[in-house]
Amino acid sequence: MSDKPKPITVRILDQDFRIACEPSEEEGLLSSARYLNQRMQELRASGKVIGAERIAIMVALNLTHDLLSLKKGNEESGAVLRKRLHALRERVELALAESNQLEL
Repeated sequence: MSDKPKPITVRILDQDFRIACEPSEEEGLLSSARYLNQRMQELRASGKVIGAERIAIMVALNLTHDLLSLKKGNEESGAVLRKRLHALRERVELALAESNQLEL
């Protein structure tokens, strides 16, 4: 089986787009296109934004905001986890040191 990119057609806001895609990435591309189309359709249906370009920009801004918020949350969670692991490591090292003292 070839891993050569092949053209995949996705439909977003009633327009077809052909995109070259690696076979291993096809499901991810289709899933992303469905999600993007859903978000754009919702924004268009709200009537607050008119025009495909404006809808695309607003959805892109919203998705970018969501992504950056998740990234920040992950970084903060990572910092908390590193701090907890450091404290746990210190406790284990202290317990081992005390255990060694008892054996002497």
